[in-house]
Amino acid sequence: MSAYTYFPGCSLRGTAREYDLSVRAVFGALGVSLNELDGWVCCGATSAHSTSRLLATSLAAANLAKAARQGNNVVAACASCYSRLLHGQHDLESDPALAAKVRATGVQYEGNVAVLHVLDLLLDDVGLKAIEERVQGKLKGLTVACYYGCLITRPRKLIQKEDPEHPHRMDDVLRACGATCVEWAFANECCGGGLAMARPDVVAELSHRILADASAAGADLVAVACPMCQTNLEMRQADIRRTHGVNHNLPVVYFTQLLGVALGLDQESLGLNRLLINPMPRIRERLSPGAG
Repeated sequence: MSAYTYFPGCSLRGTAREYDLSVRAVFGALGVSLNELDGWVCCGATSAHSTSRLLATSLAAANLAKAARQGNNVVAACASCYSRLLHGQHDLESDPALAAKVRATGVQYEGNVAVLHVLDLLLDDVGLKAIEERVQGKLKGLTVACYYGCLITRPRKLIQKEDPEHPHRMDDVLRACGATCVEWAFANECCGGGLAMARPDVVAELSHRILADASAAGADLVAVACPMCQTNLEMRQADIRRTHGVNHNLPVVYFTQLLGVALGLDQESLGLNRLLINPMPRIRERLSPGAG
């Protein structure tokens, strides 16, 4: 297996620390080397790209240039970071005038870095067969709703390995672990993203619809690959109780945490103890002998 340059990003060093912990633990267990990008800076998600295209592209270019000095790839777990790096690279390649402005800031990037998501590593390097052989169906009995949100499936011109209307790559990984992944209508609907502060009412409504559909489909929990989605779907459940009178009490975990459970890694190394809604009682119940 190859070595990869890993871009953790700001969220995975703060509010989504559990995602970072689980990514590092899982790939370490699978024998994949993740070397953190030296001197990485914010990717520009949310704030920069909504106010200045030049700033957003320059931040992405700065990280891509650093990655080029370390190797020929950069892998992100955060959906926003992945999206911003992809968009930055595309904009540099497709807009010569913008690329010139970026170079004028002192950033020199020659465009020779592959931008990858952690799902790419699992599916294209590790492989589903190897995952199946390693975990031996350890998640059998657990029913999961894989929630993709907006950023790891779209736009199609930049993300061609995934079907934006019927995404399946997260499902593929968790099915390889023995989990049952439900078919549901809201797998790629928006959770409200960056409106969390400006319009919490909108985020609560969107999150309620997503959680309600996951529950109706029979899911024991929701698996995500985006810190913003995880925060909205988990934290807004209290708001939903107040505004809609519905107590979803549905755990929302990172898919890497479930993969880590299947690999037999301990809860603390996966950051499961950091979640607001503890998924382990439900996981233990479903995976216990004779369950179901």
